[in-house]
Amino acid sequence: MVHDPVPGLLARATELLEAEFGGLPAFEAVVDTDRIVTILEATAHRLGDNYPYFHPLYAGQMLKPPHPVARAAYALAMTINPNNHARDGGRASSQMEIEAVAEIAGMFGWTEFLGHLTSSGTLANLEALWVAGQLAPGRRIVGSEQAHYTHKRISAALRLDYAAIPADRRGRMDLEALETELRKGDIGAVVVTLGTTATGSVDPLDEVVALRERYGFRVHVDAAYGGYFRLIPEVLDDPARRAFAAMGEADSIVIDPHKHGLQPYGCGCVLFRDPSVGRFYKHDSPYTYFTSSRLHLGEISLECSRAGAAAVALWATQQLLPLTPGGEFARGLARGRAAALELCRRLHQDKRFQTPAGGAPELDIVVWKLKAENKELASALAHSVFVASAARDLHLALVELPVAWFQSADGEANGFEAERVTCLRSVLMKPEHEAWLDAIWERLSAACKDMPGD
Repeated sequence: MVHDPVPGLLARATELLEAEFGGLPAFEAVVDTDRIVTILEATAHRLGDNYPYFHPLYAGQMLKPPHPVARAAYALAMTINPNNHARDGGRASSQMEIEAVAEIAGMFGWTEFLGHLTSSGTLANLEALWVAGQLAPGRRIVGSEQAHYTHKRISAALRLDYAAIPADRRGRMDLEALETELRKGDIGAVVVTLGTTATGSVDPLDEVVALRERYGFRVHVDAAYGGYFRLIPEVLDDPARRAFAAMGEADSIVIDPHKHGLQPYGCGCVLFRDPSVGRFYKHDSPYTYFTSSRLHLGEISLECSRAGAAAVALWATQQLLPLTPGGEFARGLARGRAAALELCRRLHQDKRFQTPAGGAPELDIVVWKLKAENKELASALAHSVFVASAARDLHLALVELPVAWFQSADGEANGFEAERVTCLRSVLMKPEHEAWLDAIWERLSAACKDMPGD
């Protein structure tokens, strides 16, 4: 395990924070330190029953370790435990949230907007669709069949009808199918995903925006996973580059700093281009708003209590790593993207594997299947390699994808359009993945030697 710098970084900062309150009368909290030590030792052992999410050999799910400055700032803030529901519950942390969210909005060219942090991307998407439902009551929500499954759940919770639009062989929303639904005249919002959770596919946002001019609907961009790729258009393929360039035209955007943004869970963010949608949040709760006449974060959020420490951690991280094209943060994203492209290249050239017929990944998620005479055997082999890789400390993920995605675009689908095959999946979102790719490939190749009949 890598040396952890956080305890040393935190010690001096804690002294400085204590000095800020040095004028208060001293008091002593009653703490049983002996028992706490025993419990923390037991906790450390229990936490060992985890995959090594922090390590470059963990390349399975969307798990990226928080930056040391984020962990230290979060722990420092927990000395106070601020609540960003109201300014009197988190005066400093509320202002830090406002500043941090403004920098995120700035990535999309927004200076006038409404936005705040949430406890998750799910809550952020819920708020965006809730506003959509307020603006167009009773009208349908649609999104790609590859959109996150929570959009259907959220719509059901909001009592809004939801329909899934078919995806093409790249996992992107099919525009012809979308327009067929739009012609019915009852769609209030279209969810456009920039970075699907299965494959990192990027819906054609620029073309959806063009359809909005004709049919009149709200565009919500779920960029929980892929939003930060707006900073590195130069390393994206043309369709993805055009989609990210159009983000400023969206009506609402969701992005998760606890994914690529180097933050602890949970830290989501929702942004609205039109600040006037804040009228839908209006409520009366005078006992929480007595210290300031300025806008409170609790007045523009469906959540009440929210961890101010999350805002402090995000603010500190963005002070160290500003969200600027060409900056250190952006270069880290580009390194993960480069690792994904190289892994895809090696897989494509290896006779044991088959990559999707649509081409290279659009972001930093790579999927592939094992070559076999049928989908049942290919799925079984994927499970075998998944287990054998883990035995070599390489942790991948499994995903079920349409069989048709692995067939050439001009070939026959053989009637298997709806059939699915279990594939391997790797999320190369850590900057270190680029340097560790040889080690990842060696372990993957060795795991394939355990395949039946090898």
